[in-house]
Order: sequence, then structure tokens, then C-alpha cells
Amino acid sequence: MRSDWVLPICTGHERLKDENGDKAHPTQKPESLLHRVLVGSTNPGDVILDPFFGTGTTGAVAKMLGRNFIGIEREEAYRKVAEKRISKVRKYDSAALAVTTGKRAEPRVPFGQLVERGMLRPGEELLSLNGRYKAKVRADGTLVGADIKGSIHQVGAKLEGAPSCNGWTYWGYKRDGKTVPIDMLRQQIRSEMN
Repeated sequence: MRSDWVLPICTGHERLKDENGDKAHPTQKPESLLHRVLVGSTNPGDVILDPFFGTGTTGAVAKMLGRNFIGIEREEAYRKVAEKRISKVRKYDSAALAVTTGKRAEPRVPFGQLVERGMLRPGEELLSLNGRYKAKVRADGTLVGADIKGSIHQVGAKLEGAPSCNGWTYWGYKRDGKTVPIDMLRQQIRSEMN
């Protein structure tokens, strides 16, 4: 999910009206806002509390997304609108509710853990996957290459003259005559964590 949100104001078919055709609530929130908040911070089956329920936007979106909800609203007119609105909502199919997690959601694995576990040894040579550079693994989980010392990311970036570098996909190690990305070792550790 992006970090910048462009949300419409609540108009058109989404805007709830009372029996006179007037706005049912002066500050009705757009469903797209609650959708982002709930998908980003809750899971199916969670309970959502909205102490200022209004016309039930939170409840309607929670129901669609397979969340449970508790709504508190003191104004009877708003409660009636909310009940009617929520009764019309249909929950999405459970397969549609699954959320794909990105790489950033995966457990973090420090490079030093590969050394601690003996997957790579101090003094072992790493090779850039583009074949241009070499660096040696140090006992503290850092690298040294061409007199540059630092993390797998820092050394890769400095050798390439780049502002940044993903060391996990930049460096490889030799096994059975082949260069294997060190990211394979990280994935192995992650699979053991699950």
C-alpha cells in the first residue's frame, strides 16, 4: 500500500441521505479512507471499535473486509442510518481478503547471523554478482574490499560509486564452483523462522 493517499470526499452514491434528501451526517467519511486504515492495521476476524459511529462507515467497511466491529453512537437518527447501511453490506469472499505481504514485512536477518551460524566464514571471499569486485567477510559480520570497510550494503555502494546498494542481491559466495547470491542464505534462515 502506498504511503501517499489521494482520497475523494464523500459524494454521489456513497453520500447517505435522510428521508428528506439531505445529508444524513455532516462529516461522513469516505469508505476508501476506512478501507485503507483497516487493511493496513487489522486482520480478518479482528474487532474494530468506533466510539463515534455516525452513519456506520467503519462498520460497513469492517463487515466487507471480514472484521468484526463495535459501534457506539448516541444519536438515534445516525444509528438507524448505520443499521440500514450495514444490513445491505456483503462480506468479500475470504480468498479476496488475503493481503500480499511485501519484502519489508519479512523478518530481518543481519548479515552477521550468517557468520555466527557458520554459513559463511571469516576470511571467506564474496564476489559481486556482476563479477567486478571482491570483498572478504570479517568475524563481526562486516566486509572489507579494496580498503573499504563496512556492511554488505556500504561496501557494495562504495565500490560501485552508488548512493546505495542492496548487499543481499549484490554479493555472492562460491559453492561447488558456482557463485550463489548470499540472499539464498538469508532465505534459508527466514524459512527456519517460520
